[in-house]
Amino acid sequence: MIITVVRLIYVRLFKMDLHPTCNFSLSAKFDKTNPRGVHVGEYSYVAFDAAILTHDLTRGLRVHTRIGKNCFVGARSIVLPGVLVGDGSIIGAGSVVVRDVPAHCIVAGNPAKVVREGIATGRYGRLSDADETQTRQSRENNLD
Repeated sequence: MIITVVRLIYVRLFKMDLHPTCNFSLSAKFDKTNPRGVHVGEYSYVAFDAAILTHDLTRGLRVHTRIGKNCFVGARSIVLPGVLVGDGSIIGAGSVVVRDVPAHCIVAGNPAKVVREGIATGRYGRLSDADETQTRQSRENNLD
């Protein structure tokens, strides 16, 4: 309920381009200095304390920052202004993304670098074998 209200505020009041199926943590930070520059694609997820920036006052920059579809933006990561995150990509927690991310890649670090290519993701950037891994680890650790 709360996320629906926040999404409405971002889309209707701030004019951000958030696809109706994207999801985000309430603590995710979308740049309100240039809100029309925020674009998040379908079935993408922005985790807690992640920041999507669309302006840089020191350089007088106001640009579009785009997160593709089926992406995951990890906790406390920062996507700098003007970056394009390709479809099906994952940004590791705490990463600082300073340049475009190719589609179907995992990036991590500061500055973020490609650590894996050619990945297959489903909705919200979930790896295709994540269900199998979760089931196996639950059994191994008696978490069922």
